[in-house]
Amino acid sequence: PLLATGGGDLSSLMKALWTAAGKAAIALGIIFLGGKTCLEPVFRFGASAKSPEAFVATILVTVLAMSTLTESLGLSDTLGAFLAGVLLAETKYRHQIEADIAPFRGLLLGLFFITVGFGIDVSLITGNFLIVSFLLVTLLLIKTSVITFLGLSFGLNFASSQRTGLILAQGGEFAFVTFGLAQKNNVLPPQLAQLLFLLVALSMTMTPFLASTGSKIAASIESARGLIGARKEDVADAKDYVVVAGFGRVGQSVCDLLDARLIRYMAFDSNPAKVIEARNKGLPVFFGDACRPEVLKAAGIRQPKAVVVTLDDKDGASRAVNAIRREYPNIQIFVRAKDAKHQKMLQLGGATAIVPELLESSLLLGGAVLLSYGTPIEEVNSLIEESRKKTLMDAGLDVSGLTGYNSSKSDDKNKDNKRQKAKEIDIQSD
Repeated sequence: PLLATGGGDLSSLMKALWTAAGKAAIALGIIFLGGKTCLEPVFRFGASAKSPEAFVATILVTVLAMSTLTESLGLSDTLGAFLAGVLLAETKYRHQIEADIAPFRGLLLGLFFITVGFGIDVSLITGNFLIVSFLLVTLLLIKTSVITFLGLSFGLNFASSQRTGLILAQGGEFAFVTFGLAQKNNVLPPQLAQLLFLLVALSMTMTPFLASTGSKIAASIESARGLIGARKEDVADAKDYVVVAGFGRVGQSVCDLLDARLIRYMAFDSNPAKVIEARNKGLPVFFGDACRPEVLKAAGIRQPKAVVVTLDDKDGASRAVNAIRREYPNIQIFVRAKDAKHQKMLQLGGATAIVPELLESSLLLGGAVLLSYGTPIEEVNSLIEESRKKTLMDAGLDVSGLTGYNSSKSDDKNKDNKRQKAKEIDIQSD
């Protein structure tokens, strides 16, 4: 808008540019400094309320506040919304934010493109076919060349650089906002603005073709170098994550075991304090509800290897198992059960393995009592193992693959132990 206030001479234009640059610098400084210092406490407070409505309201207030700030400085309110999105994407709450705004994003983005589409004059193609074709090819070539060169400069190989260049060669949707604002403020004549709208729209329609072409070119280059197999394995391995829902005491123990075996995992928790503490330790823990498939997809996890549900809430754990099983019918779901009734509910929901919450503590407590009465440690371990496997079998789990487990052998061993104890009692009585 500031450019529209200048006159037609060069000095007025330069003055308007310097004014716009100064105000943009002020806006950027306020937004980034304020965002870095204020966003974390604000979202921590909103997350601690444990209310989805309060969390979404915090997101909307943040975006509206930054849009109002940039508009008050004579800049575009869209720029403020864009900068708000950049800041929100850098917070620990980004996955939950992306999942919460997904319905709004799809609806508003569709409405935006419908509005832009109605404003495009398609007759420009028939009347200026050669000019439009030349400008379109020029736009795609320039953007592809620049992005490919930047990729090579940052250390990417040519195959990845050209593929990135072709994927990003189209005009962005922000161009619609910029050109529309320029036309509204008489910076661009209507005919030129319409031509630019058409070029951006046509370049977007070329994206699937360009992406496919870039992938084929990259595949042929990498195949010639013998790198195809390694790349596919790397991608498959990168997706092989275990998702841990809840980072309490049980969740932390599970993650410690996964760390010990160098198994990749991503943990999610709705307690911001736990997330902050874990992130400060460098752990892959994020704020969000991992029981919502859209949160996992927002985190980039399309097909997790397994999901471990460690929630304390019985109803929440049951809903989580049902939701995850509907979205991922073939993955393993491990969950802890509060009691027998909860265990049956989880079985009906599709849980793969259900571990009673008090199983291990009760077994260890019983083992400590036996040891205090002089029972040999080998016999205590055997009894604990037998009881553990019996409980797991009652839960409907297959324990045939567990090491050294055979029910008949275990029964014979228990009988031999009982006979040995009886002989010792007879000897002592004599």
